[in-house]
Amino acid sequence: MSNKPTDYIASLAKGLRVIEAFGSDTPRLSISEASAASGLDRATARRVLLTLHREGYADYDGKFFTLTPRVLRLGVAALASLPLSQIVQPWLDQLSEQIGQSCSVALLDETEIVYIARAAQKRVMSIGLMPGSRLPACSTSMGRVLLAALPRDEARARVEASDLSPRTAFAISDPEEIMARIDAARSQGYAIIDQEIEIGLRSIAVPLIDRHDRVVAALNTGMAASAGNAEQMVETYLPRLLKVQAGLKRLI
Repeated sequence: MSNKPTDYIASLAKGLRVIEAFGSDTPRLSISEASAASGLDRATARRVLLTLHREGYADYDGKFFTLTPRVLRLGVAALASLPLSQIVQPWLDQLSEQIGQSCSVALLDETEIVYIARAAQKRVMSIGLMPGSRLPACSTSMGRVLLAALPRDEARARVEASDLSPRTAFAISDPEEIMARIDAARSQGYAIIDQEIEIGLRSIAVPLIDRHDRVVAALNTGMAASAGNAEQMVETYLPRLLKVQAGLKRLI
């Protein structure tokens, strides 16, 4: 691909920077706030925001801009076009029906996991999860099996770069202890978290491995903590997860 300046659309890049400035902690942005968050000058940020508003991607109340559901088309369409998400969704649907629990598949993106497919049953988490949702890798079962697939030095670097602020009283925030859990996931082939993301929720995850024996994603399921202990998760759900893992290895 050519690296000539004519092959680079600066205005598109600026628009993407403004869109990325919005987040769970910053759902509403003024022009000045968008400018500061995106690193663009105020005039450029204003033009981008007004363009997003005119095209239906943002609402504007005269002071603050908020993204509209239309912007989800950009991310959801991209995720839906990934072959992996298309391949795993029927398997997730079937597994979820069989075990009566929600099941998900996620990828690792730096220090976070990104959900690419999900089959939901009764709602255990208060957090609404869907393709595109992100959670910290260090605190999640899928994140730990994905970090376990990296060279140990790289996994440690990502742990150290993570926001380790505890989300619950059960959360592990010490980097050494997190690395011990990642090492355990590497040797066991699965990871369990116990109420680290949300009180009352346990989950178990296994890596998804392609036909070349590379870890490409992670698969998990969760259950209410009141329904049993962590050991019961291994007995009840791990064989089902491993069966899906083996089936998908022939396809990915």
